[in-house]
Amino acid sequence: MPIPNFPDKHKSRPIVTPQQHVAYFRQQGFIPDFPIPESVIFCYEGNLLERIANVERVEQVRGVGGEFYLLTETANRVAVSGNNGIGAPGVSMVLEMLIELGVKRFINVGIAGGLQKTSRIGDVVVCTSAIRDEGVSYHYLEDPAVPALPSENLTAALSQTLEREGIYYTEGPTWTTDAYFRETVAEIQHYQQEGVVTVEMEAAALFAISSLRGVEMASGFVISDLVAELVWHPQILAQETHESLFRLYQAARATLNETNKN
Repeated sequence: MPIPNFPDKHKSRPIVTPQQHVAYFRQQGFIPDFPIPESVIFCYEGNLLERIANVERVEQVRGVGGEFYLLTETANRVAVSGNNGIGAPGVSMVLEMLIELGVKRFINVGIAGGLQKTSRIGDVVVCTSAIRDEGVSYHYLEDPAVPALPSENLTAALSQTLEREGIYYTEGPTWTTDAYFRETVAEIQHYQQEGVVTVEMEAAALFAISSLRGVEMASGFVISDLVAELVWHPQILAQETHESLFRLYQAARATLNETNKN
C-alpha cells in the first residue's frame, strides 16, 4: 500500500492548519510574544544544544518546541531549536509552527551514518538531496517520484562558509528513513552504488515542507558512525564527532547571520 493511504489527499483541505494551531496555543498562553527571528538552526544532539546555550548569549523562549534560544549577538535574527525528538514528525511540527510565525530560512545540523567507504568519523557533509524513505514527505509532496531538495542558494551559501572557514567537507545525497533499526545490508549496498553519502532521519521531511511552504532549508551532517563495511562502527559520543558538529553549527550560524544582512 502506498503512502499516503489516500492517494488524492493533496486535493482536500487539512482539518488543522499551522495557522489554527499557533493561534490556539497563543490564545492559551503557551506561545508568548517574542522577537521572531529571520532564521533558525535545527539541532538534535543534547551536547551540542548544551554547548550552544553555554557559550552563546541566548534568550530562551518557551512554548516553541522542545528548547528554543534566540541568539542575542545576532540581534535575535538567528535562533536555535533543539530537543524536538528524534526523527521527522516532531521537528516537522516545529518547522510548520516557525514558518507560520514568520521564519524564512533554516539550516538543519545533525549527525548521520556514513555509507561510503571513503567516509570518516567527523567528516562534514553538505546535503544535496534526500531519498524519501520516511512518512512525512509523502503528505506534502504530491508526486511520490519527486525527490526532496534543499534550497540551492542557502546550500551554496553554507558551502561557501565552510570553505572560507577552512572546514573540509564533502557533499551528496542522503537517505532519510524512520526505521533506525531496520537499515538493512541490501539497502546500504544499493545506496552505496547510487552514490548516496549518508543515512539520517529528518532531511527529506524538512526539505518537503520547506518546498511546499516557500521557505529556504539547507542541511549539513557530521559522520558519527560508519556502516560502509556492512557492520556498525559507532562514534556518536566521540570528541571528534562533537567538535565537528560544533564547527558545523558555527558555519550555519555565520551563514544565516550573513544571509539575513543581505
